[in-house]
Amino acid sequence: MGFIQKGGSYQVNIHINKTFESVKDFLLDEKIWIAAGVITLKVIFIMFLAGIFVKIFKVVIRKVFEVRMKSPLRYSERRQNTLLKLLENVVAYVVYFAALLAVLSALKIDVRGLLAGAGVLGLAVGFGAQNLVRDVITGFFIIFEDQFSVGDYVRIGASEGSVQEIGLRTTKLKGLNGEIHIFPNGTIVEVINYSLNNSIAIVDVSVALETDIPKAEELIGEFLSSLPEKYEQLVKEPELLGVQNLAASEVVMRITAETKPMQHFAVARIIRRDLKIFMDEHGIEIPYPKMVMYQKKTGSVDSGTGDPVKSEDKGKV
Repeated sequence: MGFIQKGGSYQVNIHINKTFESVKDFLLDEKIWIAAGVITLKVIFIMFLAGIFVKIFKVVIRKVFEVRMKSPLRYSERRQNTLLKLLENVVAYVVYFAALLAVLSALKIDVRGLLAGAGVLGLAVGFGAQNLVRDVITGFFIIFEDQFSVGDYVRIGASEGSVQEIGLRTTKLKGLNGEIHIFPNGTIVEVINYSLNNSIAIVDVSVALETDIPKAEELIGEFLSSLPEKYEQLVKEPELLGVQNLAASEVVMRITAETKPMQHFAVARIIRRDLKIFMDEHGIEIPYPKMVMYQKKTGSVDSGTGDPVKSEDKGKV
C-alpha cells in the first residue's frame, strides 16, 4: 500500500517538473519573445497610423468645407457645421474599424472567417441592439430633414441649450450654465428649434400716469427709428404697438423688435438701457411709488367736534 502511494507521488512530481520545464522553456525561448515583440510593434504602429490618418482626414474635410463656404453659392453655415461633425465621426469609425482588422491580422487571427460570419453575427446583434439601430436611423433623418444643426438653440424634452454635436448615435446640447446634455437619437421625440426663424424681442415700457401719451409715443418712435443703424442684430426697425396696460400709477407701452435668431434677449436689454437714457434726456417720467395723505380738519364731523347730535346733548346738560 505504501509502495503504491510512493509511486503516485513520484508520478505527480515528474508531471510537475515537466510542466515547470515547459513553462521555463517557453519563457526563455528567444524566438517567442522576438515574435511577441514584432507583433506588439505592429499593433502600436497600426494604431499610430490610424490616429495619423484620422487627423489628416479631419483636416482635409475641414479645408473642403472652408472652401465650400467661401464659394459664390450660398450654403447654410449651420448645416455645413453639422455635416462636418458627422463626416469626422464617420471617418474616425471607418479608420479605427480598419485598424482593428489589421490588428487582428497581425495577431494571426483569420479575418476572412470573421467577415464571413459577420452576416449571421450581424443578424443576432440586430435583434439584441435594436435601440442602437434606432438611434442611428433617427440620427440620419435628423440630419437629412435638417430638423436642427450644430449651433442651433433647441429644447429637447425638459432640456435647453445649443447643439454641440450630432453624431450617428447621440446628440449633445450645451446648457446656459455649461452643462452637457447627451441624448440618444432614438429618444428624441419632440424638438423645439429656436434658431430656424428670426426672433421677436418684446419690451414693455412704463411711464407715469400723468405723462402726455401722444408726445411720449412720438418721442419713443423717433428713438426706435435710430436703432437699426446702431445694432446689426436688428432685422428691421422696432415697432411701438401702443398702450398695453393701464395700472394705478403707470401706463405700460409695448415695443416689439424682430431680431436675428436667438438675439432677442440681448436686443431687449439694449433697448431697455438706451430707452431709459433717452427718456431721462427728454423729460419722460417713469412711474415710482406714490403715497397720498389726507389730514382731517379740526372741528369736522369725523373728529366729533361740531357734531349736531353731540352739540345738542351738551346744550341740554
